[in-house]
Amino acid sequence: MITRAVRPAAAFLFFALGSSRLYSQNGNAELQRDYEIGERALSEHRYPDAERAYEKLEQLSPGTAEVYGRLGLVYFQERKFDKAVPALRQAMKLKPSLPNTDVLLAMCLAELGHYSEALPGLEKGFRKPMDSVLRRLSGLQLQRAYTGLHRDRQAMEVALELNKLYPKDPEVLYETSRIYANFAYLTLVKLKQVAPDSVWRHEAAGEAYESQGDYNLALTEYRQVLKLAPDRPGIHFRLGRALLRRGQKQNVDDTQQALKEFEQELEFDPTNANAAYEVAEIYRKSGQLDKAQTFFDQALKYYPDFEEARLGIAAVLLASGKPGGALPELQRASALNPNNEVTYYRLSQAYKALGNVADQEKALAAFRRLRAEKASRQDLLPPSEVTRQELDSEPARGARTVDGCKMVHRRHGAVFWERMGRGTDRLSIGMRRSARSRWRRGCQSTS
Repeated sequence: MITRAVRPAAAFLFFALGSSRLYSQNGNAELQRDYEIGERALSEHRYPDAERAYEKLEQLSPGTAEVYGRLGLVYFQERKFDKAVPALRQAMKLKPSLPNTDVLLAMCLAELGHYSEALPGLEKGFRKPMDSVLRRLSGLQLQRAYTGLHRDRQAMEVALELNKLYPKDPEVLYETSRIYANFAYLTLVKLKQVAPDSVWRHEAAGEAYESQGDYNLALTEYRQVLKLAPDRPGIHFRLGRALLRRGQKQNVDDTQQALKEFEQELEFDPTNANAAYEVAEIYRKSGQLDKAQTFFDQALKYYPDFEEARLGIAAVLLASGKPGGALPELQRASALNPNNEVTYYRLSQAYKALGNVADQEKALAAFRRLRAEKASRQDLLPPSEVTRQELDSEPARGARTVDGCKMVHRRHGAVFWERMGRGTDRLSIGMRRSARSRWRRGCQSTS
């Protein structure tokens, strides 16, 4: 649904419905005065006053298309769509060429759920490249109409076009993300229908359960994948990751089981940098620095731009008393991501150990700036498949944290909605239900 926040813009968009000097040519000063009262109230968003003025004019001048057009616009702004539709129809009957009236009528029809009837007007509005505001409003309604008509592929196409046209518009980003989540849900439903016992269905179910924090169910699904395809790459890694996350949630130590899974993954695929990184991180946190360095090196061999691995091997080198070796790793990590506070804190440690006070202070200043920016906002973490590097300790002026295993799963349809919250919409069953129930229906195995 288009939010109320955008509706005032629509009033200015549709001011082309008629001239502000509508009655001046026929010499009817009283009608012109009433019309100007309505115009002023509409421009100032005093919609009840505008409604009274135009309803009065409707009685005094029932043959004037612009009055019905304005009255339909006021009803639209007041969300009285059932009253806006007949007013706009009458405006079009009296003057078919009245600008944008058909598009406004289509938006009202869409709000009432009359999607088939609304489509021609919405498509027309969305294809007007010279009118950005009209195109945006029409596009938002058009993707809803396509979804309501179960024309999901076309809804996806409109969403992609909206993202291209308005890449920094928060409402567009929000509404299109709902379309993508719904499309992902429908795709998984189809996967369940066409291949209910396939490795892909079980793997998708495991990912869904993992995103919901149901790690035991996720482990069951991943193990079912291995029964069907023992050599399937990536599954031992997913098992290890689910074990680590379960251990965090239930306050139990699944680290050794996870380590075995990661090592098995590397037996199948030595190039799996994520698995090598997780092995290295487990060894680092247990104090086995030589083993940790070996596996960090393996991860970086196959993925040189692996930021977390750069930070991990730098931590090993710092703990081993080798700040000179840690420094280039941290500089590379900084180049890969200049907004990671952990990088700058470890840089400050390296510079301190090297006796470089000036650069140490610069790194600490960058760290504190990034920490303050992080505290002032509540951003979602970027998607990650691995344990993130965290601060082992902080400078005296910072809040002390404990090194941990913060795991974040790749955003994949419902994962995104689990973080963003549960939206509701009357358009389709996929968008009415919470992400949790959508993915359960799409992926959960039948008993």
